[in-house]
Amino acid sequence: MIAAGETLAPDWRIAGVGALMTTRAGGVSVAPYASMNVGVAVGDDPAAVAVNRDRLAAMLGAAPVYLRQVHGARVVRIGAADAVAGAPLHDADAAVTSEAGVACVVQAADCLPVLLAARNGRAVGAAHAGWRGLAAGVAGAAVEAVCAAAQCRPDEVDAWLGACIGPDAFEVGADVLLAFGVEPGAQDPALRRFKAQGGAKWLADLPGLTRDRLHAAGVERITGAERCTVTDRSRFFSFRRDGVTGRMAAAVWIRSR
Repeated sequence: MIAAGETLAPDWRIAGVGALMTTRAGGVSVAPYASMNVGVAVGDDPAAVAVNRDRLAAMLGAAPVYLRQVHGARVVRIGAADAVAGAPLHDADAAVTSEAGVACVVQAADCLPVLLAARNGRAVGAAHAGWRGLAAGVAGAAVEAVCAAAQCRPDEVDAWLGACIGPDAFEVGADVLLAFGVEPGAQDPALRRFKAQGGAKWLADLPGLTRDRLHAAGVERITGAERCTVTDRSRFFSFRRDGVTGRMAAAVWIRSR
């Protein structure tokens, strides 16, 4: 089974809400997927992935609903029907639920998982924030969906940012700046999230960009994003670092009452 020390979790105090992010420890997959890989489309042994997903479900005490992530901004509302065996996957990068016992799950191996919870405990959500989806508006769309489901304001939603590629490891080109509406070399306040490296390259602060968008959506309590997936090889999968690798899961759910 997965031990508590093999996961990360937000320091929320929201009654009836659970949340966590797995690390690469606690599963049965072998290198280069060792060991807690939950990704089914990365080349790992399907039997090993099934065991890992079963372990995650047992730890959650809720039925995980996975997405077919497409680096976009689509948010889906999920429920028990999405958690049954054989249910079709949604092409989306965020999920929201107001049903107890159903876990919103996103996978990552450098992209930033964003977990959201309404403080009234009525709805939760998870978003997969790679730079493309973030620039397209996935963070704000997920907040809006949680608020609609929970009948609350954005400032009544807590956000937690999981482990992701850190601001000292995420080298990008001008296309990424332009996707966020930032002109290289311009006097733009958003440039504080990009550090020039020369040769038309920048280091991008993915957690900082995400915080900006969550704040713009009205969220005030934002925590997490304290660990870099690239630099901590022993604890995290990283696509940027390794190429062929596993995927971690970030999940949030309303506990069964």
